[in-house]
Amino acid sequence: MKTVLISGAGVAGSALAHWLHRDGVAVTVVEHTPGRRRGGQAVDIRGTALDVVERMGLLDRVRAHRTRMRGMSVLDGDGREVHRSTEATFSSGRLASEDIELLREDLVRVLHEQAGAGVEFVFDDRITALDQDEEEDEEGGVAGGGGIRVTFERGRPRTFDLVVGADGLHSAVRRLGFGPEERFTRHLGMHLAIFTADNFLGLDDWQLWLRDGEAGYGIYPVRDNTELRISFGFAAGPLPAGPLDTAAHKRLVADRMAALRWETPRLLKALWEASDFYSDAMTQVRMDRWSHGRTVLLGDAGYCASPLSGQGTSLALVGAHVLAAALRGAGNDHRAAFARYEERMRPFVALNQALAVENPGGPASEASVDRAKRALALED
Repeated sequence: MKTVLISGAGVAGSALAHWLHRDGVAVTVVEHTPGRRRGGQAVDIRGTALDVVERMGLLDRVRAHRTRMRGMSVLDGDGREVHRSTEATFSSGRLASEDIELLREDLVRVLHEQAGAGVEFVFDDRITALDQDEEEDEEGGVAGGGGIRVTFERGRPRTFDLVVGADGLHSAVRRLGFGPEERFTRHLGMHLAIFTADNFLGLDDWQLWLRDGEAGYGIYPVRDNTELRISFGFAAGPLPAGPLDTAAHKRLVADRMAALRWETPRLLKALWEASDFYSDAMTQVRMDRWSHGRTVLLGDAGYCASPLSGQGTSLALVGAHVLAAALRGAGNDHRAAFARYEERMRPFVALNQALAVENPGGPASEASVDRAKRALALED
């Protein structure tokens, strides 16, 4: 194995690029956005994922970017406080924990920088076809040698030894290499929208959470309290079939949130003005296998746990480490490496995916999170 193409320059893809480049692999990362995606929610690095970050030499840098919440208030539909805590928040759990909460965009920037100049990053392009130069044997394994020819939307076709799909819930690599998305996704009955606004509420390292019926939102300040990250959530079935442009998607979210009271009109105004709006259904990915020939899936592309688990980032970081270690240990035998990767990761994935459905409408228990986040020990 000498050349690897990674689709997706997010947490999983950037972390894997670091490990493979360190092992002497020529790594190319292709990302469909014009640059690193801005915005997004605060994410958590917990348990074994902290060990991964430490082995990358990034623990101090990541800690420097952590959020600094003092606590949270839970509000009723009219904005009256019904509960407050200075010990924990819904987004990060116990504030005194060793776990680290930081903005996704900060983590991706740190990982991208750590991958180094030796990794080729190609932005504003995407994979459109995969042509594997090998056949499956009778047991579904790979019978031949060769490579995998990749066609891109913009760039010229190229051939790689392996292709890694680290391109998220709606993975193009998964669709091209394994089949249509609906075969592997499990809708959890919720939708989430996230965007940035000025701190017009004057929050000072303090979170607000409001829920009324089957809809609600969470609000917390970032960037030294100059900005807000606003998360809308509501119960609903799968998204309408076919692509939605940003305006249509904002309209769908706004319609579902319009009945809420308190500061909802100002929040909806901020929604329409937001340039970093992101929204999707809360969905898990369940697959019988994460590899096919010379193609393998990593992170949300293969085993999305959904933001409801609070463990998507940790799964991505741990998965990148485990996959790289498996490839390193197997030499040029990618079949053995992929088998080892799945053997190590599947029990860990199962426990962390279970967190998303343990307590519908609320977070999983602290005991369950503690058990899941440390359910895998890294190998040397």
